Amino acid sequence: MIVDVVSLFPELVSAALSHSIPQRVVDKGLAQLNLIQLRDYGTGKYRSVDDYPYGAGGGMVMACEPLGQCLDALMEKNHYDQVIYLSPDGDRFNQPMANRLSLSKRLLLLCGHYKGIDQRIRDQYITMEISIGDYVLSGGELAAAVVVDSLFRLLPGAISDETSALTDSFQDGLLAPPVYTRPEVWRGHAVPPVLLSGHEAEIARWRHEQALERTRQRRPDLLD
Repeated sequence: MIVDVVSLFPELVSAALSHSIPQRVVDKGLAQLNLIQLRDYGTGKYRSVDDYPYGAGGGMVMACEPLGQCLDALMEKNHYDQVIYLSPDGDRFNQPMANRLSLSKRLLLLCGHYKGIDQRIRDQYITMEISIGDYVLSGGELAAAVVVDSLFRLLPGAISDETSALTDSFQDGLLAPPVYTRPEVWRGHAVPPVLLSGHEAEIARWRHEQALERTRQRRPDLLD
């Protein structure tokens, strides 16, 4: 998989993804992450990429020309399965979406900033819009890092025990059950006996029941 990220602050994306699983995925050659500085396509002495909005109002808007030039240059050289804009009003990112996108060969992620990007760019270039939640960030960089992290960890070979990713929360529409490790008893609290039984079917049944109960208590909307 190759992911190209267009941003005014690519160092924010790099900082979030240069550790743990995402960095190991890149080091192993399982994926490639390219960070593109949008200001390289800016205009004037200060490489400006924004302007005042038509119709007045506060804030600045990322302008068509630098965005168009950048996207044209990338799309002329590469084929993208999706051109994604990170936006608060995009489709809510979730595990099924991550699963689907992880099968892509190449993705382009565009990080907005200020009041967002000119609508004409969204209309003409963007094929998918993603939101990571009902709140507003300073820019799309951290949202892009969240998306990339969730995709990279799903790639074959990213995690040494590949069954681990398959039992994460949301993979089966439920929250994950409780997990335990050594010692068997800690400060008077013991590990549930079924996990020490060695009976795989009973353990699987217990975990499913615990996942259902945790989902029922914390995220009943998932059961709907």
